[in-house]
Amino acid sequence: MANYIRFDWAMKRMLRNKADFAVLEGLLTTLLDEKITIVRMLESESNQEDEYDKYNRVDMLAENSKGELILVEVQNNNEFAYFQRMLFGTSKLVTEYIKRGEGYENVRKVYSINIVYFGLGAGTDYVYHGTTEFRGIHNGDVLKLSPFQMDKFKAEDVKDLFPEYYILRVNDFNRLATTPLEEWLYYLNTGEISDSTSAPGLEEARRHLILDRMSKDELKAYYRHLDNIVILKDNINTERAEGRAEGRAEGRMEGRAEGIVEGRAEG
Repeated sequence: MANYIRFDWAMKRMLRNKADFAVLEGLLTTLLDEKITIVRMLESESNQEDEYDKYNRVDMLAENSKGELILVEVQNNNEFAYFQRMLFGTSKLVTEYIKRGEGYENVRKVYSINIVYFGLGAGTDYVYHGTTEFRGIHNGDVLKLSPFQMDKFKAEDVKDLFPEYYILRVNDFNRLATTPLEEWLYYLNTGEISDSTSAPGLEEARRHLILDRMSKDELKAYYRHLDNIVILKDNINTERAEGRAEGRAEGRMEGRAEGIVEGRAEG
């Protein structure tokens, strides 16, 4: 198999070109289970100046053919408040992409796609989907749209009006890929694409996201990017190990101190 370019690098350097939209459209079509066509890329926070953050994460904001906003973010290292950041990101988009004086019916639908390379939260699955629903506290029924609202907003359910969240916990995928979504997880995890893949977008990725197409300067920059990610992860692991070691040392010292105090008291 060929060695393919990491998805976060492709997002930052390649997939913003209209000719390469098919790769990202394939991932979104597979994940959202409906045909997604990207009309244009919008401004996002992708080009980070902070030395840590520009390697740690990359994001991309797209608009589809239905006028919906799709925020795709890759996070390389652990961030304990990542759930809150997801909420902040969608809230920011909702307010930024409505004109002053427009009615609330013009609030845009937002999808938040989060590709994370760390153990976010506690769970056993590798793909999670979050929506908003309102459930009665007495009868347990789910609040629905009225027929008028369904016609006015072109939506079936209340959840269709609220942001939707997808979390792909890439490092938790360690099984044989048997579905298009699992084939995408396999690529995101390993950087490899099966010769027999049928997942939308991966055939285009096989043609476009290959190292052989990169210039010498691009390859140097790409390998620096990979090295920096390794360093970042190593720093995180070192900090965790040092923290655990310090905790054990402090525990032993406290135990000895308590023993001395108790011994003196008994004496």
